[in-house]
Amino acid sequence: RAADRAVDWAVESAAERVVERDVDRRADRAGECVADRAAGREADRAADWAVESAAGRGLDRGADRAGACAADPGAGSGLIDARPAGAALALVFAAVSFRIGGAGPVPAAGFETLTAGSSGAPRRIARSHASWSLGFAVNARLFGIGPGVRVGIPGQLVQSLALYGAVEGVVLGAEVHLLDAMRPDRQAQALARRRVQVIYAAPVQLRMIAAAGVPLPDLALALIGGARLDAGLRAAMARVAPGCVLREFYGAAETSFITLADADTPDGSVGSPYPGVEIAVDNGGVIWVRSPYLFDGYAGPAGPAVWRDGWLSVGERGRLEGGCLYLSGRAGRMVTVAGQNVFPEEIEVFLAAQPGVGQVAVLPRADGLRGVVLIAVVQGDPGFEPALLAAALLAAARGRFGALAAPRAVVWCHDWPVLPSGKTDLAALAVSAGLSAGLSAGLSVGLSVGPAAGLPYGPRAGLPEGPHAGLPEEPHAGLAEGPHAGLAEAP
Repeated sequence: RAADRAVDWAVESAAERVVERDVDRRADRAGECVADRAAGREADRAADWAVESAAGRGLDRGADRAGACAADPGAGSGLIDARPAGAALALVFAAVSFRIGGAGPVPAAGFETLTAGSSGAPRRIARSHASWSLGFAVNARLFGIGPGVRVGIPGQLVQSLALYGAVEGVVLGAEVHLLDAMRPDRQAQALARRRVQVIYAAPVQLRMIAAAGVPLPDLALALIGGARLDAGLRAAMARVAPGCVLREFYGAAETSFITLADADTPDGSVGSPYPGVEIAVDNGGVIWVRSPYLFDGYAGPAGPAVWRDGWLSVGERGRLEGGCLYLSGRAGRMVTVAGQNVFPEEIEVFLAAQPGVGQVAVLPRADGLRGVVLIAVVQGDPGFEPALLAAALLAAARGRFGALAAPRAVVWCHDWPVLPSGKTDLAALAVSAGLSAGLSAGLSVGLSVGPAAGLPYGPRAGLPEGPHAGLPEEPHAGLAEGPHAGLAEAP
């Protein structure tokens, strides 16, 4: 166990490598951390890390704390500060159990991540190490992540996606570049200068990097999660990184990977099952997942996830067609407009593909006649006339979804609020658009699955006991191959 091993730190001087410094009021903060020389399976990985950072003082403090954890097993559990990122990542490997950020007690075993918190306070997600390390083995095979590969992480390590990408890179022996202390334009420059080949990012992060216009000829793979890609972002990435393959995956903090999309994925689909994942859709359209990557349960207040005979649902609705999964939306965001159930996510995907739209969210507003109506909050392209663009968007939505489900108005938003996860902060957006009361009303009428549906309710209902129960012994054991692998009948 990491806390029982001696941790041998080799801190490289900035003179030995070119280290990016963010000179815009951040010259004394970490611009980069490169953690390498960690390969093999998680249980056998090396404890000798070469870590560098532009913020030497922060790294020294982190090394001292990590050394204390290694010397004292009782200190092997802790709440880790997200910054400086290099020290935070080092402490991850020095602790028996940990959580980066969030409120509440430190986990006694395993580790905790946080949900995005796009419509409320982030929830604490309890996980076993195996629930991630099995995915590391799959991605090493699928994407060739390993020694000699340079991986860029633009997000903060409180973000589950960023933490996953950083830990995976270290475990697989890749060179990991932590860039969260930089502005997006500086991130783009660092990606180019360091010849980063793989990036883990949310669409909003990728959009801001692409907007810098810096050519990224070495970027070969973008692993994208947290939201749907749109045609505008695909085009922007093609301009700055023409050799980059975009692989979009769908999942949740509770489930990790569910599906993976590629160039052959049909329009509107989020892809086919990720290796080792089984997907089923019940008669009510609720998506259920069974895999070795699922979480152990919520470490704090209960969330939307429910278990049934080893299957997990987070309340998403959708359908399976031709081996691919199509999403309608999350039950918690569904609203009822004049008796018609509407998923705002479907409308958001449609509007995001329209010319002139940069960002879009569809939010409910209380209405005396219909109960709730929908409003499109849009960050538009400055090159488009707002009034004409609004009229075009409303007309297109009415033609696609009908007069009842389509948004009734467009609200413009210049400063788009985002969470550390890179997802839109829906609560903050609702407040800035004057729709916060409607957001609460809309969420209260959303459908849910739980005890009322006769399902077992609890963190591990219907599952074997123990964090590793039911998991295959070897990284590749039990993982199905092929584009349709893992499809199953509805439970």
